[in-house]
Amino acid sequence: MNHLVISADSHAGADLLDYRPYLESRLHDEFDAWAKGYVNPFADLQAPEAARNWDSDRRLRELEEDGIVAEVLFPNTVPPFFPSANLTAPHPTAQEYALRWAGLRAHNRWMADFCALAPGRRAGVAQIMLNDVDDAVEEIQWAHEAGLTGGILVPGVAPGRGPDIPPLHSDVYDPIWRTCAELGMPVNHHGGAGAPGLEPTPVSLAVFIVEVSWYAHRALWHLIFGGVFERHPDLRFVLTEQGCDWIPGVLKTLDYYFSRFTSGDATAEAKFGGPAAAKLSLTPSEYFARNCHVGATFMKPSETPLRYEIGVERLMWGSDFPHDEGTFPYSREALRRTFHGVPPEEKHAVLAGNAARVYGFDLDALRPHADRVGPSRQELDQPLTELPEGATSPVFSPETIIRAW
Repeated sequence: MNHLVISADSHAGADLLDYRPYLESRLHDEFDAWAKGYVNPFADLQAPEAARNWDSDRRLRELEEDGIVAEVLFPNTVPPFFPSANLTAPHPTAQEYALRWAGLRAHNRWMADFCALAPGRRAGVAQIMLNDVDDAVEEIQWAHEAGLTGGILVPGVAPGRGPDIPPLHSDVYDPIWRTCAELGMPVNHHGGAGAPGLEPTPVSLAVFIVEVSWYAHRALWHLIFGGVFERHPDLRFVLTEQGCDWIPGVLKTLDYYFSRFTSGDATAEAKFGGPAAAKLSLTPSEYFARNCHVGATFMKPSETPLRYEIGVERLMWGSDFPHDEGTFPYSREALRRTFHGVPPEEKHAVLAGNAARVYGFDLDALRPHADRVGPSRQELDQPLTELPEGATSPVFSPETIIRAW
C-alpha cells in the first residue's frame, strides 16, 4: 500500500486580473486603474511557472508527479490593492483598509472556487485582517459556509505597531477566537507574519531572513499568556513554515517563566508576569499539547529526532509548493531524506493523518489517489544517499541549523 501524502503547506492565488470578477462592480474602475500601474515585486509571479498558482489541471498533474494527493492552500499572489503579498504586507491604515479588505475578500472567494475544482483535495485558507474585528468575524462565518476547511490565516502584529492594531494577546480579538472555536475553523499563523517592515537593502534583507521566523513564533506565547487557549479550549492553532526545531527549547523556556510567574511575589518574574499567569490553569507546554499543531514544512533530518518532544500527533509535513524553497519536484527524495527511519504509523501521522484530523480531509476518499500516485512504503524506507542536483529546498542542505530560539 502506498503512502498517502498531504501537504499541509502549499500556496495558491489568482493571476492579478482574474481577481476582478470577485470584486464588487463599484470597484472595477478603481481596480482597473490600480492594476494598470501595478508592478509586481516578485519575479516568480512574473515567470511562466507562476501559472502553478492558478492553473488547476497543471497543479494537480505536477503534485501527483511529486507523490502528493491533497494540500492546504495558503495565499501566494498579490490581492487587489495590496503593495505586496499579504503575508508580509503591513496592516493598512484606516484610509487603506476598505480597498485592501475588498481585495482580501476577492481572494477568499476565488480560493473557494479554486478548491471546488478539486473536491476533497484542497483545504483553502481564508485571509482576514485585524483592523475591524466585526468584519473579520463575518468573513470567518462566510468562509465556513463556503467550505474553506483550511480555516483562517491570522496576521501577525509587529512590535511597536501602535494602539490601532493591538498585539495578538489583546482580548479585543476574542470574538475571532470564539468564532473559530465554535465553528471548528483552524487558526493558522504562517512564517513571514508579524515582522517589521522589510526594507530592500542588502543588510535588511539578510537580517529579515535570519529573524523572520522568530517574529512568527511570538504568536505562541502571546496567545498562551493572553489566556486565549484558557478561554477557548477547543481552538486549534497551527504554526506553519517556521521550522519546528525551536519548539522544545521554547516550551521549556515558557514553562520556566510560568513557574517563576507563579512562585510568589518575591521573584522579579512574579511581579511582572504573576497577574497574567494567575488566570491560567495549565502550563504553556500543556496548552501547546492541547491546542497547537505544527505545519512542519519541508522537515529537515535534524528535526526528525525532535518529534517525540514536539508530539508526533502535532506535526504535519508540507511541500511549500510552488515556492523555490519548496520540495517540488523532489518531494519523494525529501521524504526519504527525512523519514526513512521513522516507523510506518508515525510516517502516516505526519504525512497525512494529522492534517486529515486538523483540516477535515477524508482519507478513505483520498486512498485511490494515493494508490495511484503515492510513494511506496519501500521507497520511503530507503535512505537518500545522493542529493538531487539543482534542488533548492533547505531539506537538502548538508548543514544542520541549530536555533537559539
